Amino acid sequence: TLPQGRFGLETIRALLERLGNPQDRLPPAFHVAGTNGKGSVSHMLAAVLQTAGYKTGLYTSPHLKDFRERIKVNGQMVSEDFVVQFVKDIKTFSESIQPSFFEITVAMAFEYFKEQDVDVAVIEVGLGGRLDSTNIIHPELSIITNIGWDHMAMLGNSLQEIAKEKGGIIKGGVPVVIGERKKESDLIFEQLAEEKSAPLYFAEDHYKVTGFNLQPHSLQLNIQKGFETFYDVATDLPGIYQTKNVVTLFQSIDLLKERGFDITIDQIRTALAQTQTLTGLQGRWQVVQQSPTVVLEVAHNKDGDTQMLEHLKLLTYRQLHIIIGMVKDKDVETVLALLPPAAQYYYTQAHIPRAMSAEDLQQKGAQYELKGNVYSDVNIALQQALQIAEPDDLIIVCGSIFLVAEVNIPVQ
Repeated sequence: TLPQGRFGLETIRALLERLGNPQDRLPPAFHVAGTNGKGSVSHMLAAVLQTAGYKTGLYTSPHLKDFRERIKVNGQMVSEDFVVQFVKDIKTFSESIQPSFFEITVAMAFEYFKEQDVDVAVIEVGLGGRLDSTNIIHPELSIITNIGWDHMAMLGNSLQEIAKEKGGIIKGGVPVVIGERKKESDLIFEQLAEEKSAPLYFAEDHYKVTGFNLQPHSLQLNIQKGFETFYDVATDLPGIYQTKNVVTLFQSIDLLKERGFDITIDQIRTALAQTQTLTGLQGRWQVVQQSPTVVLEVAHNKDGDTQMLEHLKLLTYRQLHIIIGMVKDKDVETVLALLPPAAQYYYTQAHIPRAMSAEDLQQKGAQYELKGNVYSDVNIALQQALQIAEPDDLIIVCGSIFLVAEVNIPVQ
């Protein structure tokens, strides 16, 4: 069970009612939840819809550099003027009901999408699902990428409990796609879908990746549907974990096409090849420099880091440099236990209250023979790594989206 306090939909309902319930006037919306991959799937889906000619609203969180990244239409961030005016308009009412920062941003997104008269809206869940502020919508399609260990203090101490919270986005009669099968959660989703009479689709029952070719800036995939249909696609999101997200995307698009959306395989190929350009997604195995290669990766939990390490196994490099900072409310020791002792470590921290101090992280890392020095800022750590590294080395900045957000290195 979730702790008492800020959790619940009462405040967001009150705020949206004050605004005239813009969420009820949204066009077809697609609701995306999951422990890992929900941001990538949301951006991929938005890129496909944009490419197919639909004016697409995209709401995601958190942002990396600019708050306005959270709310986009056809890849363009919400205007500063709209943000300022919206906050002014709700100021008096907000003081009476005290909405959270996240509740305000969700309401802002719905209001902006209504004003912009979008054709479709892709809405990423913030945390969990059942009591997430975005769960006020009645979508055309629900998507749950996967279930893993994260936010246990709020979502539950078993994968079954976490699945129930994520599965809270399943709505009556609304189809739901599950990106990844997992024995701990499959039965939960089947029960929730049956209770809601929601058609349930496990993506990997219909699609599978039969081969892939990893390039520095892209991931080429061979995808099979059933026994006879084959697709070759490439995505500019080269993380090996995107194999699962692309399968989830293909299954979701099948359901959209059944509902009258006009989307071709050529449009899917075009969108996947330039998702970062079309939607501005950052931090998912983002290669920002070569010789030495510098990668930004927002993986910050057990499942995310496991996938990152699987990706590393497919690469060739001389020495691995890991610049890491984490937040205190994550399962830090579980993540550290996964990391390779052979790497050179640079312990640092984001400049936020939730950040674990670099010194504490260094001490925990030492328990797992992860040797490295402490740096007060991620950019100082990165400059040190760049000075030490040889051209064929690999430098990864990881551990926290807040840490990645503070990197100032320009993309080459």
